[in-house]
Formats: sequence, structure tokens, C-alpha cells
Amino acid sequence: MGSYAIKVISVDKVTHDVLHIVTEKPKGYEFTPGQATNVAIKKSGWEEESRPFTFTSRPDDAQLEFVIKMYPDHEGVTHELRNLKPDDQLLIDEPWGAIEYQGTGLFVAGGAGITPFISIFRTLHAAGKLSGNRLLFGNKRQRDIIMEKELRQWLGDDFVNVLSDEKVDGMAHGFMDEKLIKENRVGSKVYVCGPPPMMDAVGDALKKMKVADEDVVTEEF
Repeated sequence: MGSYAIKVISVDKVTHDVLHIVTEKPKGYEFTPGQATNVAIKKSGWEEESRPFTFTSRPDDAQLEFVIKMYPDHEGVTHELRNLKPDDQLLIDEPWGAIEYQGTGLFVAGGAGITPFISIFRTLHAAGKLSGNRLLFGNKRQRDIIMEKELRQWLGDDFVNVLSDEKVDGMAHGFMDEKLIKENRVGSKVYVCGPPPMMDAVGDALKKMKVADEDVVTEEF
């Protein structure tokens, strides 16, 4: 497995606890929308502390982008990423991951589980092929919604928000369940990525709906 040192170009916040990191792209580096890589900080004491993060850029972009949720209470890699500055370096491996686009369908994401879908949506939107897909996106509060403006721009009415801890006009309230999935089902595929409790609930709902295993594209976040 190869390892690459890449220079940080910019670091910005997209929500109160989510970073958008843009880096250089190694020459000849290729990935499929939805894939991830292991990322470490090239800094003494951190080079062996790698974590998996998803590419949110398109494969043909000149730079790599990552959208990363921070967990400051853990004082781990995501906490340390807050201190990144332009010209700092990250270490990445070869790309990997089970999620890739297989045709129109319903995308079900929870929190930072949206990240594999961002590159897919960007790529489809650029090619004029995003129509026919829908996103069901679960978060605790509206302020937690990652890239809300961009997702609304790309998907329009096919961007459906579900908030568990807050009631907001125009957004569903509650948790991912069979009723919500049935109401929003489009296409033949169902793409799922999120925290384990959401993954379990969606998996149970899809089994009750008798959705074939080959029509479910999933990866635990």
C-alpha cells in the first residue's frame, strides 16, 4: 500500500464542529466517488495515528477535499486537525471503500455519514446526471446539517432533512424509519451510511420492505 505526503492548502469550518480541508493531490492519484483513505498528520507523535476519511472532491479535481467532523472530547486525530494550517502536511494511503454509485436511488445518511455521498453528488451534478436521486439526511439539529446550501442547490426538493432533537418548518422530525423510507423511496438502489444505531434501524426497515440485498449499497460510518 502506497503512502503519500500532501500539503494542506486551506482549512475552514462548514459547521460548528465540521472542517473542510483542501490539500494537494498526488500526481496520478485516482479514486472512485464514495471512496475513502486513511489520513494521518505529518507531525511528531501523530504519524502513526491514521483515521479513515472520505474524499468529498470529484476524482477529476486538481485538489483533494475532505469534510471531517471533529470530536474535541476525544483529544484524538480530529481534535488535532483543528490546529492545521496551510503548508502543514497530511499522510494518506491508497483509496478504499465499498460505496460507489450503481444507479438512481435513495441516499440515506446520518450526520457525517453524508461524506461518501458528497463526491458522488458533485460528480453526478457536474455530468448533469443527478436527477432521479433523493437524499434523506438525518441530524440532531439544523445547525448540524453539513453543506446544507450546496445539497439544496444540487438536489432541490429531493433533499429531505430529518431532525431528531429540533422541530423546524419544512423538515421532518424524528428518526429514520420504515415510513420515512417508503415515502421517499426513488430509483432501484438504496445507499446507506451513518452511525451504527441509524444503520441498524435502516437495515431493519429495508428488510421489512423486502429490499433485495443487491440493491442496498452500504458502509458503516
